[in-house]
Amino acid sequence: MTKIAFVFPGQGAQKVGMGKTAHDAFDASRDIFRAADDALGEDLSRLCFEGPDEALRLTANTQPALLTTSIALLAALDEKPDVTAGHSLGEYSAHVCAGTLGFDDAVRIVRARGRYMQEAVPVDEGAMAAVMGLGADVVEEICAATDGIVEPVNYNCPGQVVIAGSARAVAAAGPALVAAGGKVIPLPVSAPFHSSLMRPAEERLEPHLRDTRMADPAVPVFVNVDATSVQTADAARTALIRQVSRPVRWQASVERMIADGVGLFVEIGPGRVLTGLIGRVARDSRRVNVQGPEDLESARAAIASARAEG
Repeated sequence: MTKIAFVFPGQGAQKVGMGKTAHDAFDASRDIFRAADDALGEDLSRLCFEGPDEALRLTANTQPALLTTSIALLAALDEKPDVTAGHSLGEYSAHVCAGTLGFDDAVRIVRARGRYMQEAVPVDEGAMAAVMGLGADVVEEICAATDGIVEPVNYNCPGQVVIAGSARAVAAAGPALVAAGGKVIPLPVSAPFHSSLMRPAEERLEPHLRDTRMADPAVPVFVNVDATSVQTADAARTALIRQVSRPVRWQASVERMIADGVGLFVEIGPGRVLTGLIGRVARDSRRVNVQGPEDLESARAAIASARAEG
């Protein structure tokens, strides 16, 4: 049986105008944006559609905005996956898709998550950088040998590992990474996400997740922190708590989904970041992307084809 995975992007995929065409075309999408506005008590929809970009890029805004756009597109698609996953923030979209979390609860939690992550490290004291062209083991060794806190935090695909930590330590690791044959690209982010410096954010977020009603996922959700699927509410909650200050194991998650029988990946949300990463993990994998109404027909055709193979 060919399985279908719905995957959801994380922070960095946002752009002004996201979700607007779906909002205008589909009642189901419009209902999601309206629910987000009501849950947060503000006009998040306007921020998604009109910006300004500087406000949309603020972590506390980016996270609920991306979640809302992804779920609005999911509502427009009106299809069900066999398994699901998300990159970092996208794991919350995956849990809404799987029925683990209600949308209203999820959008409020990720608003708090974004605020806590931003406040965990003073602005300009943390940094992240993408390291291209090196194996994960080399990146790990160089980070371990560098003074200060600098850690691999996103294992995205072969030859791409993101590091994060104190700004000074991330900068200090750069020359050794380049000397080893890598390319280091500083990322325009406001905090060292998924590093151990995020522990204060994890501790602040945990009570929100403990107090939120969660259900057993209707389909397996492959989680970032362990690259394994969770199928109970308790396991899902624990993974979301641990995720804040631990690495995103995206490459391993994709590999395990394929081993589990996934033959089609449907990325739902703005951009094509995950589509590209999955292609680098498994060149022969089938991948489609849903960013707006114009993508729905091809996505549904791919899903129907995969179902027919089963």
